[in-house]
Parts: sequence; structure tokens; C-alpha cells
Amino acid sequence: MEKQTAVEWLAIQLWEEMNMQGDGAIFNKLLEQAKEMEKQEIIDAWDDGHDSFSTRNAEQYYNETFGKI
Repeated sequence: MEKQTAVEWLAIQLWEEMNMQGDGAIFNKLLEQAKEMEKQEIIDAWDDGHDSFSTRNAEQYYNETFGKI
């Protein structure tokens, strides 16, 4: 099972708690931009913190942990 990122959790909470209506096109566009930013932060943190002997790269780690955006 893929983990839910903080950005995804927040988006769901906002949508449900604020009773948003409509097709959500603008909301979805902003959500995708936020998810891409969060993905890059996770990848940067991986690159900064993993050891050089790891067989996975940051993109593989992200996709295995959170799934592809």
C-alpha cells in the first residue's frame, strides 16, 4: 500500500471540511503543483541523507514509498 503524503492528506481534508463544490479543476491543478514540490523536497532529502552504497536512487525511493505522481 502506498503511503499518503502530507500534501495529499491536507488536500483531502480541505476538500471535505470546506465542502468544496464544482469540478475541482483549479484545486487539482494546485494540488499537482504542491505534490511535485513535495516530491522534489523528499528527493532532495534522500540525496542529502543516504549513503553512497545504496542501490536505489532518490526517484526510485520516492516511487516505491509514495507512488508516482
